[in-house]
Amino acid sequence: MKAGLSHAFDTPPPGAAADWTIPQNWAAYTAEEHARWDLLFARQSAQLPGRVVPAFLEGLDVLKLSKPGIPDFDELNAHLKARTGWTVAAVPGLVPDAVFFEHLANRRFVAGQFIRRADQLDYLREPDVFHDVFGHVPLLANPVFADYMQAYGEGGLRAAHLGALEKLARLYWYTVEFGLIRDGGSLKIYGAGIVSSHGESIYALEDAKPHRIGFDLKRVMRTRYKIDAFQAAYFVIPSFETLLRQTVETDFAPLYEAIERLPELEPEDILPEDELIRPA
Repeated sequence: MKAGLSHAFDTPPPGAAADWTIPQNWAAYTAEEHARWDLLFARQSAQLPGRVVPAFLEGLDVLKLSKPGIPDFDELNAHLKARTGWTVAAVPGLVPDAVFFEHLANRRFVAGQFIRRADQLDYLREPDVFHDVFGHVPLLANPVFADYMQAYGEGGLRAAHLGALEKLARLYWYTVEFGLIRDGGSLKIYGAGIVSSHGESIYALEDAKPHRIGFDLKRVMRTRYKIDAFQAAYFVIPSFETLLRQTVETDFAPLYEAIERLPELEPEDILPEDELIRPA
């Protein structure tokens, strides 16, 4: 088990299949757990318009299902698969990299089954069902972003053989989890770690402290990140189409080799060639 994380495992726990999936067991959630989801959902849904990329709000409809509270994955998957071919699979917590990439490459998104406690509404170190489903699933209803996620999973399987998982993980962190995007003349959030966070969805766009840097694949994969604080740097993509194209068209093997010869960067670092972007 990874230090400090109560839902991280090294081998499938009892009741999990070989691919680490488990039944969601929607009927077992308590009224209090459903109410906790509803509170988080209402709070973020009210805060995000004008801040989040429009594609997220369009995809949010897939979570507005017939029953209140935490979505029933069976019902959710019927809607999501019809849109983009993706499904959501319940897992007991964090899964090994190889398992995660295999699911993504096959258009399956693994989501934690548990929901945070009432005293963790504003911060939770490990991803729960609210982060995973509210934060990630709406953009899986967008065809371009859905293709990017599959391409990332396929790239992860290749990176594992090249010993480059740490570098590729930074791409996921600074796009899927904490990415910003240009939307006309303004910046919008799209990363799941931001959209599911009450505090960071304001901080990422309005606070003067973090750097907002134009996206560059090599730059991103050289940059370390921190998991226990708001981000010191965000990378801004011009569009999902650009992100997908760069991921699909780039030969990552020589890129990994080139990065190996370069110093790693801290999130606070600024390079002379960086494009610094100010929120409108």
